[in-house]
Amino acid sequence: MRTSRHHRLAVVLLAASLALAGCGASDDDRAAGSEKAADGRPGPGYAADGSGADGKASDGTGSDAKAGPAATAAPEQRQRQHVIRTAVLSVEVADATAALAKARAVTEAAGGHVADETTERVDDDHVTSQIVLRVPQSAYDATLKELAGAGKLLSRKAAAEDVTDQVVDVESRIATQRASVARVRELMDRATKLSDVVTLEGQLSSRQADLEALLAKQAALKDRTALATITLHLNERERPAAEPEDDGPGFGDALSGGWNALVSTAKWAGIVLLAVAPWAAVLLVGYAGWRWLVRPRTARRRTAERADSGDAAS
Repeated sequence: MRTSRHHRLAVVLLAASLALAGCGASDDDRAAGSEKAADGRPGPGYAADGSGADGKASDGTGSDAKAGPAATAAPEQRQRQHVIRTAVLSVEVADATAALAKARAVTEAAGGHVADETTERVDDDHVTSQIVLRVPQSAYDATLKELAGAGKLLSRKAAAEDVTDQVVDVESRIATQRASVARVRELMDRATKLSDVVTLEGQLSSRQADLEALLAKQAALKDRTALATITLHLNERERPAAEPEDDGPGFGDALSGGWNALVSTAKWAGIVLLAVAPWAAVLLVGYAGWRWLVRPRTARRRTAERADSGDAAS
């Protein structure tokens, strides 16, 4: 009995190892098959005429029946394109606030929504705004045309990225990963040894994490391909400064002008006098010295000379 029990455990472990190995091989084969299906080439194990590896054509029965849905799904996936569309518009408008409200209304009417918005006033003179809009792909061209006609178009940049291969590849990997998770769960249900259960739980956790990452990538691709992104820059025209009205000079202007001229003249005259004052003070001191000191002595000397010359003549 003990030998039979050990024999059954060995058989279970061997089956688990083979199943895990088969999962890995199936993952690689399906990934390779999806990549070849995306570009129109037949998957592994099939000839160019659609026959299997053994040369038999697929008739939808047996093992070929299991590959039938995948084979029929590949052409449908190739026919439907998945494109990420983005555009950047810069428009000059007379009233940025009104143009912003119109852009919101156009987006909502198209079945889209506003993803982001930034509005600011520059120099208390004009308003600039940047708004990011998400609209359905079917309304992308009409919405873009209507937004570009809101004012004077300054610049326009549009781009389209075909991600059909990525979408097909992610969908194929998700299907493969789900099948792999299901197989591990089946093995866990049949496992009786604690070490086997622990090992299988680690495998299950790892594969579920990979599956969740693929699902998140699929959701992101679906969002980006279902809704186009339009970034709109609204620049308000700068208003010219108002020029003052010129009615000609009046009586008050003449009087004010005359008074300003008088004040300016007096100001400059005072400045000139202050500049000359030091020189005038020096000249005045020199004149006073000559007047009261030098001149009397010169006069007395001349008088004495005249008296001496009169005495000599007598």
